[in-house]
Amino acid sequence: MSDSQDLTGTGAAKGGPQMGDRERITLINVREGMFGAKGDTSGYDLLVTPVQMPGASERPYGEWFDGAVNVLEELLGERADAAIEYVVVDRGELTLHIAREHLVEVCEHLRDDQDLRFEMCLGVSGVHYPADAGRELHAVYPMQSITHNRRLRIEVAVDEADPHVPSITSVYPMNNWHERETWDFFGIVFDGHPSLARIEMPDDWVGHPQRKDYPLGGIPVEYKGAEIPSPDNRRQYR
Repeated sequence: MSDSQDLTGTGAAKGGPQMGDRERITLINVREGMFGAKGDTSGYDLLVTPVQMPGASERPYGEWFDGAVNVLEELLGERADAAIEYVVVDRGELTLHIAREHLVEVCEHLRDDQDLRFEMCLGVSGVHYPADAGRELHAVYPMQSITHNRRLRIEVAVDEADPHVPSITSVYPMNNWHERETWDFFGIVFDGHPSLARIEMPDDWVGHPQRKDYPLGGIPVEYKGAEIPSPDNRRQYR
């Protein structure tokens, strides 16, 4: 943008919409019990925990969030609707859900524009939601603006059958190792990475061990005449 904008005065008063201002629209799963236990005397097997994600927020977002989104939409132009899937403001934090095809362009704008100036990407984390059909794998990028002392989060969701996300090492070179780690543990393929290889597990390792459906493995253990089955036979991730 040619003229610097004051992002702090746009939108609602400080605080913006609260958690109760919208419905939680994405139910990922419902967990029952704990550690897969059934019939124990602790009562843990009676626990029922819904796994929910906050839904898209409505404007005004509050604080500086409206101004930042407005600037990004202006920079993207006619591609804004396709690039920004939806915006979430939850617990005072701003998350932009971005289509993977537009990730690199969005990162370039976030870094370069004088009103945004998110000079640092603090890495990328993988998340696996097996029950979130078509969006099982999420890549999450925390961004830091040193100039404006602000933070936001970029999130990209992909199908585990097509786990490809563009590498942003051309924009944030420090993400090199972080993308390797996320590939290693979650199997998200960062297209365009200069050397996408495992960083923790051996090169010939099969699978990605932080996925929820990865087998726990283990061996049975005998203890005072009783045999404790291996974790893959007594516990499961749900």
